[in-house]
Amino acid sequence: MWTQNGLVVAYFTLAGHVIERGELPARLGRGSPDRIPAVLIARLALHETLHGRGLGGTLLADAVSRIVAATDIVAARFVVVDAIDEHAADFYSHYGFEPIPDTHRLLRKINDLAEDVRGR
Repeated sequence: MWTQNGLVVAYFTLAGHVIERGELPARLGRGSPDRIPAVLIARLALHETLHGRGLGGTLLADAVSRIVAATDIVAARFVVVDAIDEHAADFYSHYGFEPIPDTHRLLRKINDLAEDVRGR
């Protein structure tokens, strides 16, 4: 959570999640159990006065770094987001999240995010 003059101007919410293998494109679900542990970015919001400054990417990076750290302890294979609209879906796509066809759901493998976070 980020605050400015005592007001919340940015935040994200993370939750444990499960993806059904059948929801995934075959190449992503191959070799996985029927129910795959994941982390859901349930909310990621930035006050409208801060839009257009690149801070959304910074907020997402903060969320992802915390997820990667948590998955050193608790197993998860994907990070999932449910984009509220096409603009939000484009935002997540810009950061490597892959859309699940015919939905506003996008995901990315934790291993790929960990490589980004650790600078590999």
